[in-house]
Amino acid sequence: MWGYILRRVAIMIPTLFITSALIFTIIELPPGDYFESYVAELRAMGEKVDEERLQFLREEYGFDQPPIQRYFQWLGGWFVGDFGYSFAYELPVSDVVGDRLFLTILVSFFTIIFTWLIAFPIGIYSATHQYSWGDYGLTFVGLIGLATPNFLLALVMMYLANLWFGTAIGGLMAPEYLDQPMSWAKFMSIMEHIWIPVIVIGTAGTAGMIRRLRANLLDELQKQYVTTARAKGLHPFKTLTKYPLRMSLNFFIADIGSILPQIISGAEIVAIVLSLQTTGPLLIEALQSQDMYLAGSFLMFLAILTVIGVLLSDIALAVLDPRIRLAGGSTK
Repeated sequence: MWGYILRRVAIMIPTLFITSALIFTIIELPPGDYFESYVAELRAMGEKVDEERLQFLREEYGFDQPPIQRYFQWLGGWFVGDFGYSFAYELPVSDVVGDRLFLTILVSFFTIIFTWLIAFPIGIYSATHQYSWGDYGLTFVGLIGLATPNFLLALVMMYLANLWFGTAIGGLMAPEYLDQPMSWAKFMSIMEHIWIPVIVIGTAGTAGMIRRLRANLLDELQKQYVTTARAKGLHPFKTLTKYPLRMSLNFFIADIGSILPQIISGAEIVAIVLSLQTTGPLLIEALQSQDMYLAGSFLMFLAILTVIGVLLSDIALAVLDPRIRLAGGSTK
């Protein structure tokens, strides 16, 4: 096992290196840079452009150097905690991301908990009561959850929250706490608002997980070892949890690789509709404005979390399912 983990970690290093090169290349592909976009925006508004300041900023941040040299400078900064400078916000990337990253992790954490708490009991019930009225009803609700666009559900939830509970529309906190440091009052304001995006973002994920858990569990319940356990008089609950439920969770463990990057990216469209102070809208703004170090750092965060998530899911699958082997050889 330890040899397998070390090999996987060794593979992660060149993978991330190649990924960083691709990210930097793709960000460099559009013509121009942030400063040219900024100049065009100022001229469109009829404002004066300070050419000397722009030239100073270009030289200060290495835009007068070849792209390959700027790439290695950016990559080298990661080893010392320097993720670059955000030109749009005129701050280091770490300062721009800080508060938004905390709020994104908070929303994602509650969304994952909401999804698991709703999906697991419903999926188990639907599989163990196949073709019952409860199964049909829960399946219908799940299909509605899959079919409803998140942005439409966000608009409905915003209206209902304001109508029933008087919660301010949009945002993760009351306006007076936006630029304030974290306090108990601010945290309570976040808790008052957070349930809306959690339900909106978690609906589609919950519906999809219910369908997959039901399908996998039904497949396991029809296998011969389950029939044998029932014939021997094993208690129904133990028959369900001993192996069928455990084996049907493989997809859930495999999803760890996608859950971790989702914590950073968040649900961008929902975040824009609900005016959430998360990282998703910030990433879109950075890509649109060609704020390359901010956008590149976001994408590298996603890449790092993806490879870490895949590693964790592979290790957990090997522990969870004895049928999965780390090597291709036969077992005795």
